Amino acid sequence: MYKKVLRGVSFDQRLFKKELLKARRWMAKDDALLLKTWCLATFTGAHKDLIMEVFGTFN
Repeated sequence: MYKKVLRGVSFDQRLFKKELLKARRWMAKDDALLLKTWCLATFTGAHKDLIMEVFGTFN
């Protein structure tokens, strides 16, 4: 579900960050790590810095 939402708002950095923060907040740690990996693979060109900011040192 979060992947679909993130794809849909990827045109707007503000919305993308808002939805990414929301997704991370509600996910278990293992699922959040998978989301981080998927986001980096899918949106690296446009949103890499934002993704790293949201996940920070989250390992």
